[in-house]
Amino acid sequence: MSDRVPDYPAGLPRTLPEAIRRAAAQWPAREAIVDSDTRISYADLAGHSVRIARSLIALGVGAGDRVAIWAPNIAEWILAACGIHAAGAILVPVNTRMKGTEAADMLARSGTRVLVSIGKFLGHDYPAMLAGEMRPACLEHIVVVRGAPTAGNLGWQDFLALGDAAPAASVAERLAHLAPDSVADLLFTSGTTGRPKGVMCTHGATIRAFTAWSGAVELRAGDRYLIINPFFHSFGYKAGWVAAFLRGATVYPYAVFDVDAVLALIQREHINFLPGPPTLFLSMLAHPALASFDISSLTGAVTGASVVPPILIRRMREELGIDHVTTAYGLTECGGCATVCDPGDDAETVANTCGHALPGTEVRCVDANNRPVPVGTAGEVVLRGYHVMRGYFQDDAATRKAIDADGWLHTGDVGVLDARGYLRITDRLKDMFIVGGFNCYPAEIERMLSEHPAIAQVAVIGVPDVRMGEVGCACVVLRPGASLDEAGLIAWSREHMANYKVPRHVRVLPALPMGATAKVDKRALAAQVRATLG
Repeated sequence: MSDRVPDYPAGLPRTLPEAIRRAAAQWPAREAIVDSDTRISYADLAGHSVRIARSLIALGVGAGDRVAIWAPNIAEWILAACGIHAAGAILVPVNTRMKGTEAADMLARSGTRVLVSIGKFLGHDYPAMLAGEMRPACLEHIVVVRGAPTAGNLGWQDFLALGDAAPAASVAERLAHLAPDSVADLLFTSGTTGRPKGVMCTHGATIRAFTAWSGAVELRAGDRYLIINPFFHSFGYKAGWVAAFLRGATVYPYAVFDVDAVLALIQREHINFLPGPPTLFLSMLAHPALASFDISSLTGAVTGASVVPPILIRRMREELGIDHVTTAYGLTECGGCATVCDPGDDAETVANTCGHALPGTEVRCVDANNRPVPVGTAGEVVLRGYHVMRGYFQDDAATRKAIDADGWLHTGDVGVLDARGYLRITDRLKDMFIVGGFNCYPAEIERMLSEHPAIAQVAVIGVPDVRMGEVGCACVVLRPGASLDEAGLIAWSREHMANYKVPRHVRVLPALPMGATAKVDKRALAAQVRATLG
């Protein structure tokens, strides 16, 4: 293995496959994954990783090739990801809420050669969404898990059997060429240009960041970690099962949130650790039979991704009995985490800040001229450190725009640093709003809505929502002679975009308010719309 990162900390695994091998050596019999009746030990996890890597190699996947996963939180998602890494390939997680057009665009732009896909999920046939002309030319194979493959696709068991044809030494050779600065994954993040961009992150950056994160949140060896946050997001993937395997915890993947089933699972399996957005914990607290479940095993939780009221932190500690409740801040471009609160921080600190920088990370708030602003003054949040992305995939111009010449990543968020170095996010520079923990970017939604034949102009804003925190409101100007109602546009949107992006409100207006530069004045628009919502 080459040594291209001379300052990499001694003692840490240098790659994600090495982290799996270390865990298997240290805790061979301990359960790594529990998914319903499937229980996989750490020793078996290491074996599955190699077998899947051999199968990918047999399919012709080379080092650095992209392999995607389009599936909910299930054991096979983790196994496939570990196999992808062991084959020296690059993991491309795909959002399960995406429609065929969205997924096809992501697969095509990443040059994905193999896709591991769920068969049917929540009433949708995922491989069928990529059938015919929708299937990208680069996509050579679709491997179907938990479902019968259609013609031309591989079933999971047939895929695994392919590995027998690949020499065992082929995986060892791939592993020997992996290093801390090898790209591990390509996570697509929506941007203000309206088109998602692929973020390249390395093995070493992920291991360093989430070793620090797991220590700060007090994730412990032997903990039973219920992961409801989706694996296609860094919260469920890196702060999820990667962090768990680094600490020797047991992962419980959970595909579809159901509060009754989750409470029953916590009671049955004695779950210790449960991160999630505020809506998850609010749903638990609102359950009328909460007291009838024994959830006393819960000791740790991490929340964030939305506004967190102090009363929620107190209720999580007092009513759910969770001793260690923390919050964190990050974005895909910095690997998912940059700051974190300490478990001992008071409720107001946990609710009103995102914590302090991880070791090896620098955080600043700067003015429009990129100069640091004084403590307590709002400015754009910029980050620098080992965990900043390698760049956007095949997009050098966007990379240069995001990361300045001194290595600072410009987040687009506005924040304030206090005297302790704790960060508080106060605004979103680029109009992004958060629906139930999912980032929504108006420009991307506007681009999709503009395809509707009745719409001449559209602007999307976030508006408050009791349950989801925020939801989208589409403000549209119709084409001459066209007609469109709220229900009709919402129904059309559900057919063309992921559910969390679908506007929950529609306002048909004669014109959109414009500023001096002939751009939509979204501040004026938001005030106008919110006055109609009551």
